[in-house]
Amino acid sequence: MISAGRDHNPTLCTAEIYRKAHAGTDFSHYPGFPAPEVFVRLRSIFRSTIFLIAATCAVVGFMPAANADVQPMIVGGGNATETYSFMGSLQVPSQGYPHYCGASLISAQWMVTAAHCTYDHNGNPLSASDLQVRIGSNDRTSARTLAYVSQIARHPNYNTNYDIALLKLSSAVSNAPVSISGSSPAGGTNVRLLGWGQTCPQAGCSTGAPQYLKQLDTRVLADSSCGNQFMASNELCIYGTTTDTACYGDSGGPALVGSSGNWALVGATSRSGDTGSTCGTGNAIYTDVTAFQQWISDTTGGGATPPPGGCTVAAWQPGQWYPPGAQVSYNGHNWSNDSGYWSYGDVPGQSWTWSDYGAC
Repeated sequence: MISAGRDHNPTLCTAEIYRKAHAGTDFSHYPGFPAPEVFVRLRSIFRSTIFLIAATCAVVGFMPAANADVQPMIVGGGNATETYSFMGSLQVPSQGYPHYCGASLISAQWMVTAAHCTYDHNGNPLSASDLQVRIGSNDRTSARTLAYVSQIARHPNYNTNYDIALLKLSSAVSNAPVSISGSSPAGGTNVRLLGWGQTCPQAGCSTGAPQYLKQLDTRVLADSSCGNQFMASNELCIYGTTTDTACYGDSGGPALVGSSGNWALVGATSRSGDTGSTCGTGNAIYTDVTAFQQWISDTTGGGATPPPGGCTVAAWQPGQWYPPGAQVSYNGHNWSNDSGYWSYGDVPGQSWTWSDYGAC
């Protein structure tokens, strides 16, 4: 499963209670598998309830852990079987978080994540200067591309729903982005989830973050399979159990459709599908990124990578030798080996061997 590490930290619980207050929801029914959503201002009503915080810590959700060593992993699933050039580890080094959330590169200078990932544990909005992203490596501690954020664009309707934000990087990166699917996946569609989240389903059960990315293959469910303020028009209900699910700390990370070398983005981890504290008891809710194509286009100036129209050359394979001049498709782009050398195991978008010839 994918899950987000969280310990019993009063500050974390405070932030989550503020989030529920902002959403107009009774915090005594706090969802146990929420995203790390924190809100912009402190509600005065909770100033008199600080003594309850410790009691509510057991039912917090997808927030990154206050302990910098307790970070998100996937529960179940397995280690990533390929390198995802677009996968990012969103980090907040100024607050001691070597991993905070997941994010997906959708163009050379823009990434998509969950809106709640852009707030700290005290409910304060993070600034762009607080954030950095390691992109394109399964090892969250050592990525080929380290990028800094120059702008955060949160969806204007964000509350519990509309849980999506865009991050503009301070400069363009050479990693191959992931395309956003041209349509929302129907119930029964197979999806792949990625994350560095908690690997056990109970709140607070993880004592350390995985260094290496995990993946989980699961499927989209009917809308009726998720509760917790689920909004069918712009959210996806993703199947999960207590042994295979997204969970604490996987917030903002992608749900993908397609296959190796030709992935398309459909979702970003948001929160639990019910109000229990154990991950996987009520499935998982993902923001349907395909439902926000117009907002993304308006915000980025049309900078997101369009969905592939069908790549006509063979997909890149990690175990194959490629001579100079060879052409492959990978992550919705055509690539050519213009290096003048044979290539083996060099991932397009992550090696100088391959030149990007555009989306396909």
